[in-house]
Amino acid sequence: MKTALPWILAVALLAGLVFLYSTTRQKDADLAQLRQDNEEIPKLHAEIDELKKAAVPADEVTRLRKDNEDLLRLRNEVRKLRDQSSQFSNQLVTAQARQSQVQQQAQQQQQQAAQLAAENQSLRQTQQSQAAIQVQAAAKAQTDACINNLRQIDGAKQQWALENKKTANAVPTFDDLTPYFRPGPQGASGVPVCPSGGVYTLNALNALPTCSIPGHALPKQ
Repeated sequence: MKTALPWILAVALLAGLVFLYSTTRQKDADLAQLRQDNEEIPKLHAEIDELKKAAVPADEVTRLRKDNEDLLRLRNEVRKLRDQSSQFSNQLVTAQARQSQVQQQAQQQQQQAAQLAAENQSLRQTQQSQAAIQVQAAAKAQTDACINNLRQIDGAKQQWALENKKTANAVPTFDDLTPYFRPGPQGASGVPVCPSGGVYTLNALNALPTCSIPGHALPKQ
């Protein structure tokens, strides 16, 4: 026991020295950190001063907030305007499509109108042609009827001359020839009447009877 006691005391002393050394080292480190922190304090004060100098005044903050609100409002209005512009664009496209349809319909109607006008013109020309043909046919019929009347008159002249022994230069009257005409729708006396309103001239026996209407004449023998 007496032999171990010095060793125990030596170990305890050694442990105390180690602890004291460790504590001293920690204190030195803390002192060094404290000195470093003390050195940083002026820098921090300077930065705080700079931040204070750079601090934005309250009225400026209010103005910036108002500007921000105005900016948000403007953005909202721009968005609404874009939506309206999109709607207007869609409406414009729809209107253009409708206008194109209307133009196509108008062109079709113009084409139909032109076609109808051409058909009407063709119909008028046909009607005019038919009317001209009818007029020509009526005129020819009247001419033929008048020429037939002239033949009857000439035949009556020849029969009158034969029965009354007249010379070639003799000129009869309508009263002389009335008995040789067949009574009918031409007149009460039966004397032929020009259907075109012409006036007959009997002439001498050696000449053909004539009508005052041009073209109403017997062919020369």
